[in-house]
Amino acid sequence: MTRNGGCSRRRRAALVLATIWLSGCTMGASDVVSLGAYPPAVEYSREFQARAAEELALLPEGSAVAEILADYAVMREQARACDGR
Repeated sequence: MTRNGGCSRRRRAALVLATIWLSGCTMGASDVVSLGAYPPAVEYSREFQARAAEELALLPEGSAVAEILADYAVMREQARACDGR
């Protein structure tokens, strides 16, 4: 494993976590909110998020799990926007 590969995974982990953290700042309105048809976003402690970032950094480059987590971060952002947070 090259030094550059590990750095790339750390950047990806940081990007995923930054997306999750910053998605709490999203503001938006939707007709769906009045229907209550949005999934709740689970809140994770900073310690748990740091642990997740460390575990993500251990995954091989191009890991399917890393891609799934990036998609999950987008879905969390969308759920928060529906929730008005």
